[in-house]
Amino acid sequence: MKRLKTIGSALVAGTLALALAACGGSGDNAAGSTSSASTGSDGTTYKIGVLQLTEHGALDQANEGFVAALDDAGLSTDIDQQNAQNDQSACQTIAAKLVNDGDDLIYAIGTPAAQAVAGATSDIPIVGSAITDYAESGLVASNEEPGGNVTGSSDLTPVADQIELLQQLIPDAKTVGILYCSAESNSEVQVKMAEEALDAAGIAHERYSISSSNEIQQMVESMVGKVDAIYAPTDNTIAAGMATVSMVANDNSLPVIVGCDTMVEDGGLASYSINYYDLGYKAGEMAVEILTEGADPAEMPITYLSSDECSLIVNRDTADALGIDISGLEGAEIV
Repeated sequence: MKRLKTIGSALVAGTLALALAACGGSGDNAAGSTSSASTGSDGTTYKIGVLQLTEHGALDQANEGFVAALDDAGLSTDIDQQNAQNDQSACQTIAAKLVNDGDDLIYAIGTPAAQAVAGATSDIPIVGSAITDYAESGLVASNEEPGGNVTGSSDLTPVADQIELLQQLIPDAKTVGILYCSAESNSEVQVKMAEEALDAAGIAHERYSISSSNEIQQMVESMVGKVDAIYAPTDNTIAAGMATVSMVANDNSLPVIVGCDTMVEDGGLASYSINYYDLGYKAGEMAVEILTEGADPAEMPITYLSSDECSLIVNRDTADALGIDISGLEGAEIV
């Protein structure tokens, strides 16, 4: 079997060419905020607004990485941290606030957050992160040539390799349930990619979509006896409710292959994952270029983590509880 850590360059190139596309400090509530300031050496203090969609490990890491990149660049910043707590109306309200505050740049973490900010301003530079496909989400004209005031880093994950990982760990799986939130456009893109990989592997699949976090437990319970395994992409709603997913799934001997490392830490079985801190750091580097070098977001292609920056991560407790042998996973990070 080929090494799971290798994403074929042709696959990545083809995915990007087709513009295919979901998973720190944060505010205490949808309307609240936290502010922090740091000092730099050039005498300029940059006013930066941050809108994070919701609180969960991956988005928190993307936030931390962004701030670290600004600090490492020596920028003096006044950062207004806002968290919408996965509330669409709060995203709109916060976006309007950040625009009215006259920020020099706005960092949007998560697709709905970026969509809200992009709808509120066409002038203030916007850098996004934890967004799978900017073009598919209507944020840019194309991922290669954004053409407006939005750019950022993509959390496109190696979906085909994640499905291959599922095959390796659950070789007898005949049917896979795909769990995601129908309100997230980037999840839809990943679902289609998973379906293509499952079709190629000759594995049956069924979609199980929710519209809010309140439906997670009931939906996972409905999968028991109907599927042999679950695949959950980097979907913000599912990631935020991963503890519930894993509780129900593990109690019913349903292994869950997930889209990112924090979802494994919250009880998922395994993932071939990008690192969201690194993703946020890339976004921070782009912000530095815009603020200090006059870079134009319209001409800054969406950036991606390379295959070398992905890692295999496995939850030992979950594997033990499910009776799954993980000894054959070379180079895996065990949590």
